[in-house]
Amino acid sequence: MLGKAWVTVQEDCVFDNQAVKDNLVQKILQSRGVIGDDNVKKFLNPSIKEYMPDPSVLMDMDVAARVIADAVQNNYKIAIYGDYDVDGITSTAIFVKYLRALGTDVVWHLPTREGEGYGLNVAAVEDIAHQDVKLIVTVDCGISGLQEVAFAKKLGMQVVVTDHHSPDAILPDADAVVNPKRADDTSGLSYLAGVGVAFLTLVALNRELKSRGGGMDNSELMNYMDLVALGTICDTMPLVGLNRAFVTTGLKVLGLRQNLGLRVLMDVAGIKKPSVYAAGFALGPRLNAAGRLDSAAPALELLLTDNPLIANDLAHKLHDMNQERIDIQNAIMLRAQEMAEDCCAKGCCSLFICGDNWHGGVMGIIAGRLKDKFNLPSCVATKSDGVINGSGRSIAGIDLGKIIHDALAAGVISEGGGHAAAAGFSLDAGNEDKFCQFLEQAVKEQLNGEMPAPEVQVDAELDSGAASMKLVNRLAGLEPFGQGNPEPVLVLHGAVLRHATIMGSGAHLRGTVSTSSGAQLQFVGFNLVGTPVGDFLLDDVNTNTKIMMLGRLKENEYNGRVNAQFFLEDIAI
Repeated sequence: MLGKAWVTVQEDCVFDNQAVKDNLVQKILQSRGVIGDDNVKKFLNPSIKEYMPDPSVLMDMDVAARVIADAVQNNYKIAIYGDYDVDGITSTAIFVKYLRALGTDVVWHLPTREGEGYGLNVAAVEDIAHQDVKLIVTVDCGISGLQEVAFAKKLGMQVVVTDHHSPDAILPDADAVVNPKRADDTSGLSYLAGVGVAFLTLVALNRELKSRGGGMDNSELMNYMDLVALGTICDTMPLVGLNRAFVTTGLKVLGLRQNLGLRVLMDVAGIKKPSVYAAGFALGPRLNAAGRLDSAAPALELLLTDNPLIANDLAHKLHDMNQERIDIQNAIMLRAQEMAEDCCAKGCCSLFICGDNWHGGVMGIIAGRLKDKFNLPSCVATKSDGVINGSGRSIAGIDLGKIIHDALAAGVISEGGGHAAAAGFSLDAGNEDKFCQFLEQAVKEQLNGEMPAPEVQVDAELDSGAASMKLVNRLAGLEPFGQGNPEPVLVLHGAVLRHATIMGSGAHLRGTVSTSSGAQLQFVGFNLVGTPVGDFLLDDVNTNTKIMMLGRLKENEYNGRVNAQFFLEDIAI
């Protein structure tokens, strides 16, 4: 192998053609912990009906439903307080849509990333109170807002917190706190996104209102599933259990193009067929762009509008903002990568990269890129006016959310929160070195002194002759793919290199191999030009060499013809 180490999930998973037909999907499911006929059936046919729990399993859910239902029936003005990322935007959207459908007087607030920062804000809470709001419902935030919730209560408002971020030892003194990560919550739903928690809250609220002679038909709630799926995918939540049902159903609803704003945004982004990839890498970045550069309000307004002219204007605005975000991101990424390489040269187990006056809206994206490139937990931050604000992304096995919470408890940072894979934080500039040392030491402790080794987990090794559209279709039964349920990684044996050439921007290549059955299999390799793999494939002297290929087998459609194509990541000779 010329790249990362290949680690096969199961030692006995080298399949010939007949074994592929009989056992491949079963073996992959077993390696992912899906065992037993009933569990396999549910996994392969994920439906809301099969996976939907009684919302009451969540701590405080029944109290939350009663408090909100009382406000609805008493015609109180309700404020939905969300977040500036896709999870927060979609969470806010489904709550506002539902309350508007009931005729409730509802307002919303999304904080600005640069001005207010993540979570509840005292000034915003005071402004909401001046609008004669009687109840604040937080979505995808609020769990760390002890001071802000207390302030809201002092101003005479009720507060219901719905969130999915890790709580501190003390919960906010709200009228209800719905969060599956509460220490006393036994629902087993800690993998939900904020929008998933918000949707379950709506289900509980609707049930409560129906018991009082109000509410709406449960089937109408299903119209929100496109937004639930979008928030779940973009917050990189594991696509297991209820999330899997949310996303499967939500992509079907997205395909119906019922939400005007999403329909126009899909057209602007050139999306013909909804998928996890389209949601995560086309719709999500455009919705996120507004909150990264300025205010997330245009993104939420797009999801809420019923006016085609407004939808068209907002969709194009988000598209342009996303391109601006890309330009800013690329400029910062060049410098951040140089700084990261200096850290790696010193043998660091973690990366903390901080620049002066960098745009705070792209810190998380750059942290993710550095994490992928260097296989290290990475925190990227901007320093301005004596304050450092940043975001972090982590690798498997390192709980970054815990590290950030520990840093907050130790007084190293002034604000922070998140989950295992991602977190945000703020600190005084004078604590920059202290935080860097704290992060490094905490990562070392979680690694038990061993540097993380870059590796790829292989789901199965196949005879190359098995690579066909039949296999593509069998693997498609495992969809939706994403965090927690990645596309199967395969190793093909017995392929013979026929040719390879550079395509596109010059960073990618494509080519053809002959399989053991004598068929021709096309492959593409992204960002392989200039790597040892790319150099080998492009060297004419290696034509007709037998190779092993690591990657993913997918459907490729071109000029109306559909065939199997291998997305190559690495080779071995």
